[in-house]
Order: sequence, then C-alpha cells, then structure tokens
Amino acid sequence: MKLLKPWIAILTVFMLVVGCSNDASNEKKDDKASDKEQVTLTFASWALGTEEEQNIERLLIKEYEDANPNVKIKIDESITGDWNDALSAAASAGTMPDVFMLAQVPTGLANDWLLDITEFTTEDEDFAKIADVVKESATYDGKVFAIPSAQHFLGYYVNKDLYNQANLDVPEYGISVEDFTEAVRSISNVNNGVVGMNNPFAIVDWYPTSVSETAGWYTYSEEGYNLDSNEFIGGVNLASNIVTNGYSYENLTDEQKANFSGENAGEVWASGGLGTVWDGTWAVTNFTDNLEFEWDFIGTPGGRTVVVNDFMGISKSTKHAEEAYKFAKFMGFGKEGYMKRLDIAVENEKAVNNLPVINDEEVLDAYFEITDIPGLRTAYDNLDNAVIEPFKTVPGYVQSRWEAPTGVAIGDNPNANIAGIIDASVRGEIKIEDYISQINELANQKLQEGKEAIGQ
Repeated sequence: MKLLKPWIAILTVFMLVVGCSNDASNEKKDDKASDKEQVTLTFASWALGTEEEQNIERLLIKEYEDANPNVKIKIDESITGDWNDALSAAASAGTMPDVFMLAQVPTGLANDWLLDITEFTTEDEDFAKIADVVKESATYDGKVFAIPSAQHFLGYYVNKDLYNQANLDVPEYGISVEDFTEAVRSISNVNNGVVGMNNPFAIVDWYPTSVSETAGWYTYSEEGYNLDSNEFIGGVNLASNIVTNGYSYENLTDEQKANFSGENAGEVWASGGLGTVWDGTWAVTNFTDNLEFEWDFIGTPGGRTVVVNDFMGISKSTKHAEEAYKFAKFMGFGKEGYMKRLDIAVENEKAVNNLPVINDEEVLDAYFEITDIPGLRTAYDNLDNAVIEPFKTVPGYVQSRWEAPTGVAIGDNPNANIAGIIDASVRGEIKIEDYISQINELANQKLQEGKEAIGQ
C-alpha cells in the first residue's frame, strides 16, 4: 500500500474536518428551523380563484410556505358572497381569519375587526417606499390599520390609430382639460360610427383634481367636500356639455348607436369606434390580449395619477400578529413578494394582475419589462402628486357620493339620491346650481356620520 503524499494527507484531513463541521452546522440549522414555532394562518381573499385554476395568488402562497416552512397558510373558504356580511358572521362566531381582504377599511374599523399594525410599518423600509397618499389612506388618527395589497390606476385609454388616421394630435398623459375636451370633440363623427368617449359621468369626480392642486376626488379633502365650489360645478357642466353635443356613446339615441359596430360601449371600443374609454388598469390584460389597434393609457387631464388600492386587514384576534403582517406584506406591497409575483407570471405565462404598490426602481423596471405601456410609467412618475379614489378608505363615502336620499323629486323618483341628482344634471334634465348647496351639506353630514362610526 502506497503512502499518501504529505500535501494529499493534509488536504484529506482538512476535508474531513470541514465535512464534519458542515454536517454539524447543517444539523444546527435544521434544529433551529425545527425549533421555530409552527404557525397556521387563516387567509380569506376574493382573488384566489379555484384550487384547479392555480392562479398567481395561490402559487404565491406556495412560494411563501416554501420560503417559510414553519408557516402554513390555510385558505378560509367560508368567507364568500357578501364580503362584509361573511366577515361579520365570522367575527360573531369567533372564527375571524388572521388575514383577510377588506371591501372598505372604514367598515373594518367600525366593526372593530382590525389590528393596529403601526409597530410593524414604522420601521419597514418597503412600506416607506409606498406613495404618501396611499400610506395616508390606510392611516386613521395616526395609526395604520390596513395593508395595501394591490394597486390600480383610473383614467382614460386612447385609440392612437383612430387619431392618427384622422390626422389629429393623439392625446397623451398630462393633457390639459381644454385640449382633452377638444380631442373628444374633434374625433367625434356619429354618422361614421366614431365618438369621443364611452360616458361622461366620471368627469364630475376627476375634474376638480385637474383644475386644482389641492382638491381631491369628488372635491374630498381632510376638511370635507366642497361640492358647491366652482371646481365641482364646472365638472358637472363640462360633462353635461359633452352629453348635449353627442360626444359620449352611452348618451346617444338608439338610432345614433345603430351607426356603431357593437352592442355596448365595450364592444364599440374594441371595434375602434371610441376615441377614448374610461377604465381602470385592471383592463390592461384584456386590452393587450384582444385589441387590434395601438392604444395607450393617458390617465386624467392635468396629469394627477388616480390611485385605487385593494387592502388587507389583520384580525385583532390573531395570535400571530408578526407572522400575519409578514405574510400580508409578501402577498401585497413587499418587494420580495412582488418580484416573485412577476417571476410566477412569466414562468407560468399568466397575466400580472395588479400594478406594483411599492415605488421601487428595480420593481418598476422589472414590471415594465413585461408591460410596455408608456402612459403607465408616466403615471408612476407622477405619484408624488397622486389622488386616491376614496371608495375603500373614506368613511361614509358611499352615502356621500351615491346613496343618501335628498328628498328631491327627479322624474318618476320622488326621493332621488345624491347620484340621481348629479346624473340628472349631467344629462341636462336639471341645473346642478339649483341643488348643489343642499347636496354639499348632505354629503358632509354623511361624511361626519361615517367618521363618528369609527371614532374619529
């Protein structure tokens, strides 16, 4: 038997020592992992689809479990149908999910469902990169109660081909109100089956934000609504002018609509008969897959990005608050989770179903590498001056904007609600100036009642 050369012998001994050391180290790691508390979190979401579909949300949950072997996510299938009613039933039965989607944050606060998560968000570097208006929308009396889980923008999309073929300037993100109005007018040719927009009713909500640096959606601000302002009345009158002149498809007569290809505004847009269409960025996948013309997102006139978020809440009754927060962050605004979401989408050829919440350059570059829509990138560049669509975050908003009865008779309705009065004004049936003081007072009353319901 030959003896090992000295350097080989030394190397062999070294490898044996290192191997034993690695084995011991791995054993320690395994012991450490097994020593971690095993946690089961219940999760309720309307975005999970079915087990058979295995959509991005379910695949993302599996990724989280793989990366965190001590955490098991149990989907709560009992929260379905009317979301708020289902959550109320679970709260009454003591079976509230640890993490759950929120239809409206104020409802969760009014029912005392939500854990104050300020201790987790305060030192969270990812949370700090969320747009200020989004963070503020989840904050009540200085405390954070909701986790932004998805992000969308509201605004207009433009059929670029239609404008180019008509030798007209194509509207772009940041267009002025005056130029946007002219673009809608100049493209409209009802006899040839082309009209400027699908409907005018969103104008009354966004117009104040386009002509005022301080006005919010539907004039909302911390002080309340200013519906009797020139900004709001001007928006109603502009919308009414578009209806009167036949620049919106949904307000045309049946005889006029017969000139168009399609049975509704969506079909008319798809067939190339609308200059612009109002929608959210949730429509991007559908447009990308199905439209045969060149289009872009142009937001709202004036260039203020209109943000719509989905939110998750963490139950006050959870026994695993930190774990629940980390999971909700991964599924929502967190950088690690969103980058994994993009990987899953590419690997499985699935559509990315929401925009990044976190305003991080690496995340945005990765998103826009697979989503080539110039107007959306510009919308992100303008997030510092963004405005929140308040449906999910402002207490009493549903009553203030739509449902509160006014006592005013409109047509066959002896007691029209706020939305009925505004819509009738847009259609030119009444003058908004005759009712706006009453509506403003009522809207602010419902806002105050909503605040009182959550202890503000």
